[in-house]
Amino acid sequence: MEFINLDERIGFAAEFMPRILRVKPEYKVPLICMEPGQEIKPHQSGTGVFYIVSGSGVITVEGKETPVKAGNMIFVEKGESRGIRTTDEKLVAFAVHIS
Repeated sequence: MEFINLDERIGFAAEFMPRILRVKPEYKVPLICMEPGQEIKPHQSGTGVFYIVSGSGVITVEGKETPVKAGNMIFVEKGESRGIRTTDEKLVAFAVHIS
């Protein structure tokens, strides 16, 4: 078992870079801390589960934009294009990418 306190891992930077909380051959768990205006461009990957911890933004899945906010959980199927961007406030989320 591994216990992770998200509050201790949250941090923002002028250039977005995910903080990898845990990685194994079959999955990866990045922490996403984004300043307003930052984004992850749409890309394809394995199955993804995203949970918005705080803030708000827009997730794009297969070209369709959907507003997201704290408390939302989003499931994206393997191979579907996905991206996320913030609008006017900071966003904290974590994802579980399943290979």
